[in-house]
Amino acid sequence: MADIFGSKSTTDEVLAGIDLTGKRVVVTGTSAGLGVETARALVAHGAHVIGTARDLAKAEAATAPVREAAAQGAGSFELLEMDLASFASVRDATNAISAAGHPVDLIIANAGVMATPFGLTQDGFEMQLGTNHLGHFLFINRLDPLIPDGGRVVVLGSSGHRYGPPDLDDPNFETRPYDPALAYGRSKSANILFAVEFDRRHRNRGVRAAAVHPGGIQTELARHFPDGALEKMAEQMSATLVAQGKGPFEWKTIAQGAATSLWAATAPGDEIGGRYCENCHVGQIIADDQPLTAASEGVRAYAIDPERAKALWVRSEEWVGERF
Repeated sequence: MADIFGSKSTTDEVLAGIDLTGKRVVVTGTSAGLGVETARALVAHGAHVIGTARDLAKAEAATAPVREAAAQGAGSFELLEMDLASFASVRDATNAISAAGHPVDLIIANAGVMATPFGLTQDGFEMQLGTNHLGHFLFINRLDPLIPDGGRVVVLGSSGHRYGPPDLDDPNFETRPYDPALAYGRSKSANILFAVEFDRRHRNRGVRAAAVHPGGIQTELARHFPDGALEKMAEQMSATLVAQGKGPFEWKTIAQGAATSLWAATAPGDEIGGRYCENCHVGQIIADDQPLTAASEGVRAYAIDPERAKALWVRSEEWVGERF
């Protein structure tokens, strides 16, 4: 399967011929971009999707294409309010899903924030770590009892993990100046490490987890970037690629960006379990001291290190106040 798809593959191409009728899926962050397209493609192939969003009014408008897919007789869709920056909100959402009593075959942890100004979640954690990692850590683990044997968890990481690993002793930048890019990188490394440890803990019953990098896409995730920053980044990546004898950098479409999530959701578990995926294939491990550019593929070794993953899990349980 890894040889069939690539960086330009779309969601519908990845799911072609796959019938998801009867499957129940939870997708976080279905108020824009990748989350909406992920939900639409799943519904179009027969799945029942629960989409979560912090702003229900915004999500209601944004998910019109998802409801259109449902109206065509494929799957079905419902929205659920959840703010990942609030443990209370996460618990309310998981309680609502659990109360329905249905299994959850697939969870796609798609929601996130990037390069935000310094701020704290409602529970006192740096906003990017608290939203991107801790909110999802609590959410997915509280839904774990609903995941049947053979289920799947997909967590959106990012090539931004290369900015650095999580700092378990200083999660809130209390001992160094806040750096929004470093904070983002730490949170994305945490997302990848969470997938590694979740997979280790659940693979004995066929439940597999993977982290995915969607690629370079122009979405509202970059709303905190300075004017012109994305354009400058694209120019730099193009220069790097051309110097390597490759074509210039091209932004992915939303459908191309969401494809790797769905590829990892449907690929054989032994192929993707505990791994970092990009461009609809498993990414190569890159040594921590090997120079990388924004145009490079690969995952830093620290982001999939099993011992780091175990240590992060223990601290994350302490931070959220629950053991799993």
